[in-house]
Amino acid sequence: MIEQFGRVIITMAVVLLVVGVVLVLMGRYAPSGRLLPGDIVIQRPGLTFYFPLATMIVVSVLLSGIMWLISYLRR
Repeated sequence: MIEQFGRVIITMAVVLLVVGVVLVLMGRYAPSGRLLPGDIVIQRPGLTFYFPLATMIVVSVLLSGIMWLISYLRR
């Protein structure tokens, strides 16, 4: 039981490390924080609304793939 819990914690740490590195690299190389053309930006006087729709879809697909890979490797 303790061994399995330790593996889960290590896996979570590796996933967080990868996500952190990706976020740092996106911050350096993404122009103005807007990565994909499907992101929605509404600008009005005194208000800017930014909804990263395409970015959320890409991140969701990537995280789903990572979780699938982790579950596949655990078998």
